[in-house]
Amino acid sequence: MADTKTLFQVLIEELGKRTIEATKLPDSIVGNLNPSFPMRPYQERAFKFFLNYWQEAFDGKPRQNHQLLFHMATGSGKTLMMAGLIAYLYEKGYRNFLFFVNNSNIIEKTRDNFLNSVSKKYLFADTISFGEKRVAIREVDNFQSVNPDDINIVFSTIQGLHMALNVPRENSLTYDDFEDQKIVLISDEAHHINADTKKGKEVDQEELFEIVSWEGTVERIFRANPSNILLEFTATVDFSDENLNAKYKPKLLFDYPLKEFRKDGYSKEVKVLQADLSPIDRALQAVLLSQYRRKIFEKNKLHIKPVILLKSKTIKDSQAFLEEFKTCIKTLKPETLEAIKNRSSEETILTVFNYLESNNISLENLIIELKEDFSEEKLISVNSKEDSEAKQLAVNSLESNEFRAVFAVDKLNEGWDVLNLFDIVRLYDTRDSKGGKIGKTTMSEAQLIGRGARYCPFQTQNDQPLFGRKFDSDLDHEMRICEELYYHSAYNPKYIQELNTALQEIGMKAKETKERKIHLKSSFKETALFKAGHLFLNDRLKYTREEIKGLESSIINQTHRVSLRTGYTKSVVAFDAQGNDKGANKEGKDYYLKDFGTPIIRKAIQRIEFYEFSSLKKFLPNLKSIQEFITSDSYLGRVKVEITGLADQVNNLKPEEMLDASIQVLNAISSVIASDKIEYKGSKKFSPRMIREVFTDKSLNFMLDDGEDKEFGKSMSDATETAYHLDLTTRAWFAFDDCFGTSEEKLLIQYIDKRYKELSKVYSEAYLIRNEKHFKIYAFEDGRPFEPDFILYMIGKEKTDTMHYQVFVEPKGTHLLKADEWKEKFLVNIKEHFEVEQLFSNKKYVVWGLPFYNSTERLPEFEEAFETLLS
Repeated sequence: MADTKTLFQVLIEELGKRTIEATKLPDSIVGNLNPSFPMRPYQERAFKFFLNYWQEAFDGKPRQNHQLLFHMATGSGKTLMMAGLIAYLYEKGYRNFLFFVNNSNIIEKTRDNFLNSVSKKYLFADTISFGEKRVAIREVDNFQSVNPDDINIVFSTIQGLHMALNVPRENSLTYDDFEDQKIVLISDEAHHINADTKKGKEVDQEELFEIVSWEGTVERIFRANPSNILLEFTATVDFSDENLNAKYKPKLLFDYPLKEFRKDGYSKEVKVLQADLSPIDRALQAVLLSQYRRKIFEKNKLHIKPVILLKSKTIKDSQAFLEEFKTCIKTLKPETLEAIKNRSSEETILTVFNYLESNNISLENLIIELKEDFSEEKLISVNSKEDSEAKQLAVNSLESNEFRAVFAVDKLNEGWDVLNLFDIVRLYDTRDSKGGKIGKTTMSEAQLIGRGARYCPFQTQNDQPLFGRKFDSDLDHEMRICEELYYHSAYNPKYIQELNTALQEIGMKAKETKERKIHLKSSFKETALFKAGHLFLNDRLKYTREEIKGLESSIINQTHRVSLRTGYTKSVVAFDAQGNDKGANKEGKDYYLKDFGTPIIRKAIQRIEFYEFSSLKKFLPNLKSIQEFITSDSYLGRVKVEITGLADQVNNLKPEEMLDASIQVLNAISSVIASDKIEYKGSKKFSPRMIREVFTDKSLNFMLDDGEDKEFGKSMSDATETAYHLDLTTRAWFAFDDCFGTSEEKLLIQYIDKRYKELSKVYSEAYLIRNEKHFKIYAFEDGRPFEPDFILYMIGKEKTDTMHYQVFVEPKGTHLLKADEWKEKFLVNIKEHFEVEQLFSNKKYVVWGLPFYNSTERLPEFEEAFETLLS
């Protein structure tokens, strides 16, 4: 089987990764999504891939059907992507959208997300608008008599769509709907429409239309009009299936599997808790853990209600257990809880009882709470098909209702969208794996865990990521339990081994997990630096628009791309993977926008309503005139444009081409100016913190997957673990007793070890301190948080005016040198811009940053900067 390239690989080859990353999202996307759901970096990347595909696929090319696949993990916000794409495609002239999925439960959830503006999960902004035009979003039955100014959506199951089209009824969709006007088809859980592909049927295009199947129906309506677009979303495509691989690889526009989702910190950490207990006692353990978690949330002023799922094998078992659970809670006695405490050796369970004791919460008072919180009206059973449909909205809004426990069999596996599930109790003890092959039940349980492991968003500090794990580097923090999903199972080592294998297979669990501890050396704790020394850090500040004196640097520093129409008309498949047609012979030339002349730019500005001076002043309050806007280097004067087209075109631009290019660039810029996001900057003043309060012993969590840096999570002090051995316990200049970092981090430590004698000649003391998420600093330009890996702290030998140098150092893997350029720019700028309050008359504090350390690519630059520390 030929190794077909994915569409996103072709895009990167055609356009370059940096070009795609530099793409600005238009206001049609950013401005029309609910600001309560901040866009995550991978979602932004997915939109950027789509925008670049759209520009390349439609730029001067004939109309043709476009089918794209977004392969994205469960919980990664596929529905938000759909909402953003609906808004963008509306701007591009599409008005009619068909959303279809296999499961009617998902229809109800999505309908609520798209249409119910009072729902907490509503995905659009309060007002959907394009320029001055406000747009309504409406559900319709068909596309025959819709309002052409609205966003019109038909919601359907695949089965319902198939029946409606092949057994027509009054007011339902017909094939004519898809022939008469252009439609965007949005397929959720798209893996369900591939029955024919998986069979590997040898059929030609015409015959495929006649196949009476779901896949055939979708294919037929998609091909009915050459302008129709099919956007497919799924977390589950089996690329190992030869037929599915051949169908989807060339259409795969964005790939973000569960493994990447977890590694990026967007899921809870999964823990399997085995207990040789009866099902009711396992459930009670989960209740205790759930109530403890609730108390930790409340202690941190977070109103989050943890939920438990109790999963049975059969409906009859589930109904019986619900009755047993009700009775157990109603008759709960302190002795029952005391017995759980006495027989448990599990650290987490003992932590619960220690918390109760240290906070003077008696078991009697806890039982009063449990009887209230887990009373009958706060339990919900979703076992039969009828039940699950009737109660789907309730179990999809568990964050905002009173239910604490859900009793189910398997009706909640697909499409269940809940964030505050923290405990799943398996109430049966069977295995269906044989001969080393993972059984269907075990795999479905792993997939349920994957859905339940969606991160529950919270912040205890406003600069923390809302939707990401915060305590992988501080496992002892009391909030860590609020980032963990516990799967409570009977004691069955073979089953647990099979479950762990299944979790690894779907990407929900790392192949290896290591918990390591780091300790500050007692010798370092005895130093004057630790006892009374200071670390200087800056703060993130909000600033008002009154301080804005020009366009964002990202607008000015970016080269805006405009492609001229070449007149080339040969009909080809966009991004033909075979590379049989190279298209017109294009080349590019860079211009400054002002090169087109003030009259051209004025004309372009007059064509775009946003650029009325009164409108611009709202966003750029210090702007004095349109002339200043056009000519000043703070505004359009330094904006660059790359024009691509035929050689003769780009070197001899016609006025109408300059005008068209100016309009395109100004439209792109307007969406950035109008985004009106909260602006931050990092203060240039660095304020003192006591070193002894910043740096502490920590427990670290390392999740190790294939492709990780081979040194990550390995002890540097243990010669049997690492290729970069250095016994850090004998290096007084290293503050901690070990380092478990990457190869570049260990190479930096070895570098400092080699240069330490030179440092000791210049300084009375020098210490390298590892930053295990102990502190952040904030980029001057935009306030982005940054956690440098190391601080090199050096104290001069002068008796008076003693120099104290605090130097931020960041080792960086080669693959991240480009992506993290902003961090390096910030580090090297600190030396010129920092301000420090000098605390003592006989000491002088200096804050510096060095260029990135990289042992192969950047060593000369690093060494040159390091030499300044020795001079």
